[in-house]
Amino acid sequence: MPRHPIRDTIKVFALSLAILAGLTLHTGRAHAEDIRTAVVAGGCFWCVESDFERVEGVVEVVSGFAGGDVANPSYRDVVRGGTGHLEVVEITYDADVLPYAGLLRLFLRSIDPLDAGGQFCDRGESYTTAIFVADARERDIAEGAILEAEGALGQSIVTPIRDAAPFYPAEAYHQDYYRSNELILTRFGPRRKSVAYDLYRTACGRDQRVLDIWGQEAAFAADHLN
Repeated sequence: MPRHPIRDTIKVFALSLAILAGLTLHTGRAHAEDIRTAVVAGGCFWCVESDFERVEGVVEVVSGFAGGDVANPSYRDVVRGGTGHLEVVEITYDADVLPYAGLLRLFLRSIDPLDAGGQFCDRGESYTTAIFVADARERDIAEGAILEAEGALGQSIVTPIRDAAPFYPAEAYHQDYYRSNELILTRFGPRRKSVAYDLYRTACGRDQRVLDIWGQEAAFAADHLN
């Protein structure tokens, strides 16, 4: 049979592309299996978002709402009350870098898990804390994290473990609030969102309270107080 160098070259090239595509697809699927999401409520979602976006292994944090019975609520709807929703964040993370247990350990040490009425200066149901779990495995890990936290504090943790619920992202206005340069009108006068956020966080006493509760185990608080 006569040989066709050009045709043979094309076949080899096509085969190489197919192999490369297969490897890429396989690698992508393997990596995607390591990327997971966690939903937690820790009071003001601006604060939880800003804390976790600096954590190694976290891919993205989105502020939003979960736990209620109203679809696609607005921020005003939730803080007004009656929707049953909490302010939450959805954390997308690489479980190979940041295991779920490690994420929850940081979360519990970044909130006041002894307060059932809200968080810091923010009061009411929408500001209460919670860990939303997707399955039995996550529930077991969350229960272990709660027990570990109770042992560290010598007190009962009131942060509940709740079944997963639909997550509704908050309006664009609230996403990455802590680092936005958008100018807004505040009670302090015109301020950039990032500046308004720092003023709010300090005035609310979040970090000092976390430090008072957790001491050297406190997550993130010392960075904001320095």
